Amino acid sequence: MHIVQPIRSLEKIQEVKQYLLNKNKRDYFLFIFGINSALRISDILPLQVKDVQNKDHLWATESKTKKKRKILILESLKQEIYEYTKDMKENEYLFKSVRTRKPISRIQAYRILREAAAACGLEEIGTHTLRKTFGYHFYQRTKDIAELQRILNHSSPSITMRYIGIDEDTTRAAYKVFGGL
Repeated sequence: MHIVQPIRSLEKIQEVKQYLLNKNKRDYFLFIFGINSALRISDILPLQVKDVQNKDHLWATESKTKKKRKILILESLKQEIYEYTKDMKENEYLFKSVRTRKPISRIQAYRILREAAAACGLEEIGTHTLRKTFGYHFYQRTKDIAELQRILNHSSPSITMRYIGIDEDTTRAAYKVFGGL
């Protein structure tokens, strides 16, 4: 199994944003939407304009758990949604393939993110990086692991901590403090 990491550096997040914005709006918006929604890529790709435009939240049935969840749309994301969808029809997919007009595949989303990661000097990046990045930065700002656990629909705080890479950060810091004998 390939382990992916969150993007921990805010500077690297900005770098990826800029790279994708220079590439095309769809790929940029995919990244922005992913790191600000905490949704899995399989729940993001089938979204249509009508699901998010002029909304305070969206309803998503998680593909993994089959649970219906109400997802808050952050104010900063609302502006991005407006800019991206203002010239789109309500039944259009947000992340449509130019060729098929249907949603891009998970594989294509992976390729988009891997290309951006390579261009920005990031490793261990995949589609799950978007959700993990949301989780990592949510925790860094709020320190509310219980709320993050609820948002990510995890069964325990320890799973959430491991998922967002905090355990790894803690271990790395402890090794630095130890320094060796």
